[in-house]
Amino acid sequence: MSTENLNINNLDDRTVYVCGVNVEDLPEAVAKGISQDQVYSLNSSNGERLALVKDRSLAFVLARQNEFHPVSVH
Repeated sequence: MSTENLNINNLDDRTVYVCGVNVEDLPEAVAKGISQDQVYSLNSSNGERLALVKDRSLAFVLARQNEFHPVSVH
């Protein structure tokens, strides 16, 4: 996840939203090869999905490593 690849309207907004996603709700091409029932999505403030990771802790670590502020969404 690099700022060069992100399509965020305001790069000063360093907040990403972390939420659980059921693998069955993902497009087939994305879900293929995922063996668990749920993954976690990091989303920009405009709703763009930036990354999918296997667990919530990893989502928070990934966000912080890339200088984003992760916020949990229910």
